[in-house]
Amino acid sequence: MLHAVGFAREDFKKSQVGIASTWSMVTPCNMHIDALARQAEAGVGAGGGKGVIFGTITVSDGISMGTEGMKYSLVSREVIADSVETVMACEGFDGLVAIGGCDKNMPGCIIAMARLNRPSVFVYGGTILPGCITGILAEKRLNKERASLLADKPLDIVSCFEAVGKHAAGVMDERELALIEEHAIPGAGSCGGMYTANTMASAIEALGMSLPNSSAQNAVSKEKAADARAAGMAVVELIKRGIRPSDILSRESFENAISVVIALGGSTNAVLHLLAMAHAANVKLELDDFTKIGKRVPVLADLKPSGRFLMSELVAIGGQTPLMRMMLEEGLLHGDCMTVTGKTLKENLKRARTYPKNQEIVRPFSNPIKKDSHLVVLYGNLAPGGAVAKISGKEGLSFSGKAIVFENEQDALKAILDGSVKKGHVIVIRHEGPVGGPGMREMLSPTSAVMGKGLGKDVALITDGRFSGGSHGFVVGHITPEAALGGPLAVVKNGDPITIDAQKRSLNLGIAKAELDKRLKKWKAPAPNYTRGVLAKYAASVTSASKGAVTDLI
Repeated sequence: MLHAVGFAREDFKKSQVGIASTWSMVTPCNMHIDALARQAEAGVGAGGGKGVIFGTITVSDGISMGTEGMKYSLVSREVIADSVETVMACEGFDGLVAIGGCDKNMPGCIIAMARLNRPSVFVYGGTILPGCITGILAEKRLNKERASLLADKPLDIVSCFEAVGKHAAGVMDERELALIEEHAIPGAGSCGGMYTANTMASAIEALGMSLPNSSAQNAVSKEKAADARAAGMAVVELIKRGIRPSDILSRESFENAISVVIALGGSTNAVLHLLAMAHAANVKLELDDFTKIGKRVPVLADLKPSGRFLMSELVAIGGQTPLMRMMLEEGLLHGDCMTVTGKTLKENLKRARTYPKNQEIVRPFSNPIKKDSHLVVLYGNLAPGGAVAKISGKEGLSFSGKAIVFENEQDALKAILDGSVKKGHVIVIRHEGPVGGPGMREMLSPTSAVMGKGLGKDVALITDGRFSGGSHGFVVGHITPEAALGGPLAVVKNGDPITIDAQKRSLNLGIAKAELDKRLKKWKAPAPNYTRGVLAKYAASVTSASKGAVTDLI
């Protein structure tokens, strides 16, 4: 059987390396990964091993956003982890190269690597280049005044979602919206800001599970092809030296990952995924660790969605390694952690160059964007088990308003677009948690609609669901216990006062304890939305968001 798939007699004396490819045409994030898998296979061969490519799934968060399909997104992380573990263990491969592009690919692959504990290297598929509407095209389709507002400005996926809100607000017409949709995504690669894909790739590099700067390369580039080939060679060397994920994934390496995510202004999804990855690696990591680390690590990178620049612009000035060198020299990283190069983090960063003078993307420690973390863990009578907020500081540090309650994301989006949501509202979206959804949908559609409608500083949004890395504004997710399990979010009523305070790290419902207890006593669990299939299995096995929403706790 192995002769039939390309093995020669001499190959049976070599280490066999599984190459997990998330190639798919369902999303531009992964449409080029088949070519990268071939590069990794060639690298394994050049290193003296035998590579065997196999596939696993991907889904598209961006395409499914705002629909029932988005409930499968977080579920796909578990499917990816389970499928990679299944193939690797069944075929008895000695090592693993996994290549991922979209959000759940990355934590899914690392979870599988941690469970298998066989020499492994992760390769990020790379970031997309910005889209653009040329001045000539804009003038051809629009009048000169409108063309000047759109022409020659960098676009990405969030440009589309926010354009929907602008269209609803009457400040953008159908032709302008169509132009943005047609040109925001120019080709292959993951969404272009410091959204979840780029966040998790950066975290994995900081963990030591990918080669230096794998997280900061354009998807379509000679550097990315070389990265995939080098990963194939590296995994063979790891096999020879007996270096396994358990030698790399430590408490200190996870602290490094959290620190880098904070410095980059990364996605709230990093909290969820790093907790799950640590669980798979048998590393003790808790929600409150993000608070402890966040008190000493500043936000330095001025990247979208809250900032000005795209990931491709960070790539152009040197990527992630100059930032990590800065952080190491500042005492914010553990330099002795082992990495997939077979060297320590400190050794890898010795030759890292510094950023060019006068660049504005990554600030010095003397002038941070925010002196502490933008990822803020909140507690209070609305979140006794914790919640995660993304507070850039641009929205302010506290918000008080009246609840306007929705039982699902679609109803909330409709109310935002039709003007029912007004200044001073705290939008409450519940029954979107890991169990209640099930699947913990991302709320990029409503948060982008809020921004597009010009309400970014005037309303807040809280949910037991989660947020896309592209979400920004005054938003709080991962509220636990979730509504479907009887958490206090389940009994919030329209008009209830809610206060979010990032400085006090609190999320509170402004009613008397006796009234809250009375409401909770009357609460009855809703019927599950799904009783068969993968979503039903997921809901039956998933833990809370504060534990990473993992499904293998026994």
